[in-house]
Amino acid sequence: MKSVMFIAMAVGSALGWWLGAKVNIWMALVGSTIGGLAAIYVAYRLTRDYLD
Repeated sequence: MKSVMFIAMAVGSALGWWLGAKVNIWMALVGSTIGGLAAIYVAYRLTRDYLD
């Protein structure tokens, strides 16, 4: 479960950074944070519902 959440966080943060960097550095930081948190939530729900 932790490894799935870690991988999801890395991918979500990278995607948020990539999208936010098109605007400016502060949006990249905010996008990375939001992307990481959203990915952790989705990974938690998926592992809880399907892997347990």
